[in-house]
Amino acid sequence: MGSIREFMEKHYLHFNARETVAAARAYEEHLAQGGRMLVSLAGAMSTGELGIILARMIREGKVHAISCTGANLEEDVFNLLGHDEYEVIPDWRALSAQDEVALYDRGMNRVTDTCIPEDIMRHLEARLIERWRSACEAGERKFPFEYLYDILRSGELDEHYQVDPANSWLLAALEADIPVYSPGWEDSTTGNMFAANVLTGKVPHHQCCKTGTEQFAHLIEWYLEHNGEAEGVPSVGFFQIGGGIAGDFAICAVPSIIQDMERPETPFWGYFCQITDADVSFGGYSGAVPNEKITWGKLGEDTPKFLIKSDATIVAPLVFGYLLGD
Repeated sequence: MGSIREFMEKHYLHFNARETVAAARAYEEHLAQGGRMLVSLAGAMSTGELGIILARMIREGKVHAISCTGANLEEDVFNLLGHDEYEVIPDWRALSAQDEVALYDRGMNRVTDTCIPEDIMRHLEARLIERWRSACEAGERKFPFEYLYDILRSGELDEHYQVDPANSWLLAALEADIPVYSPGWEDSTTGNMFAANVLTGKVPHHQCCKTGTEQFAHLIEWYLEHNGEAEGVPSVGFFQIGGGIAGDFAICAVPSIIQDMERPETPFWGYFCQITDADVSFGGYSGAVPNEKITWGKLGEDTPKFLIKSDATIVAPLVFGYLLGD
């Protein structure tokens, strides 16, 4: 038994702490029974370097699919290529508008306390344009993550890595050959680049990138293949970090199968946990309590449900460390 696990078992006895341990235990039990797990990533988890531990979770077979924002998809690669040029600003709350202009003028894109250098983004863009253009000419169509898989698989970036590749969750996902869905990909740096390069004629047309509905259809097929019905194991679990489109897109696969495809026998998600600091609000998704999802056909009455109201950059590594025996 690792020290993190021992510490949590001894001290995390009440409130959000107790919920964290309970969620970790249920995650472990879900896997032990043969269930699979989808993890959704909102916020800036990649820039927050969650990949250091998430990559291990993937490599040890504790994560079987990812749904993330386009920003998390690309920022894992940005970190891989430009980590040493990143700048951390400890007193970021004290920055003035003039301070922000100075960062902009230096090509430093700020994400809370961390600034990503613009030139790293352009470094990746050149390689993406090449592949988008080639796919258009060949009549090929791929998901956004598949283009990044192609670049990473080629080895052409290896000499440019500035962090241990073991800390890249996307490289781990590539090695494990798991799907990475990025709903709303156009709302990301590389999604913006793609649209701009089509408009400027560097990429012939939009059709080389598969659409969001195609990603959703692929996720539905993946769920139907892995929901445990044929093996007699729990249906796929859902571990949600943050809220937003990364979570809601993926979790909607089940009600769509049941209601839109009219397959009422399909099991609900077999486990649910969300880490969020969002408050319950009128109509907001990110802070909605798990039981609300029952009314939408996402979770069942008996689905193990956990809501950890805290900072995901603190809690997610603890849950993963618990599961990894750290």
